[in-house]
Parts: sequence; C-alpha cells; structure tokens
Amino acid sequence: MSRRLALPLLLALLLPATALAGPPWITIELPANPWDAATRGAFLVVHAYHHGTPMGAPLTGTADGIVHGQRRHLTLAFEPAGRAGVYALRKQWEDGGRWVLRLTVSQGDHPDGDVAEALVVIGEDGSVTGVTVPTSAEHGGRFPRRVTQAELDAALRGPR
Repeated sequence: MSRRLALPLLLALLLPATALAGPPWITIELPANPWDAATRGAFLVVHAYHHGTPMGAPLTGTADGIVHGQRRHLTLAFEPAGRAGVYALRKQWEDGGRWVLRLTVSQGDHPDGDVAEALVVIGEDGSVTGVTVPTSAEHGGRFPRRVTQAELDAALRGPR
C-alpha cells in the first residue's frame, strides 16, 4: 500500500474512536409531554447525549426508598421513546415514603467507563423535589461523575 493511501486509511479508522471521546450527558424532562404517544403517561423522560448529540447509550437506574420506615431498593426499566437517546420511565415504585432515583447513562465498555448520573428526589406526596447531575472540575471544565453512596443516602434522608 502506498504511503499516500495509508494516512487517509489510518485517519478513517481512528475517527470513530475520536468522535466518541469525552463523557456522555444526561438530562431529565418532567413532566412528560402528554401529546407525545411514546412518552404519554411516563413519570419522566431521560435524554442521553454525547456532547450535544442525542445518543442511544445504555441507560440503567435504581430506586431507593423509605416507605413505612422500611428501606426499599429496586431496579428500574426504561422504554425507548423512538428517538435516539430518549427513554420513558414509568412509575415502578410504591406510593408514599421518600424515593431517590439514580439514573445512569454509560459510554464505553470498561467498568469505570464514562458515565453521567442523575439523582431524582421524590417527596412523600409523589412529586419531584429535586434533580441533580453531579459534576467535577477537570481539564478546565465541568464533567459528569458518578453519584456517591453518601450523596444518595443524604438525598434519601432529605433536608435536616
């Protein structure tokens, strides 16, 4: 192969990896749009991005609650909403008590791969009382990071 073809070929092979560099981002939409058939009736809608571009990244979530003095934990299921990076979350937790949803968008296959996480706090009346996306300062900007167990526990306890 000539050197003339080798460089463009090498660049073409590297571009997909370069295009995915950097962390994902997560946003929470609520209430869900009642006129969108894919999200109608959802508790909230999750949007996953790579920089500003919607991406169909793996999405996982858990709900931790305290109901009648008992700690509860469950894994959440999401429904694709027919657009890249858009997922509907329907209510899957018990009424009453305080709940914290931990929603995670992943990018990359390694255990500490790039993630963006959101905490959604639900009060005893069932309404959302807060949404946070933890970040840390790195490389001259703010980047998403994993939620710590202490942050989840504090959100579950509520304001003191």
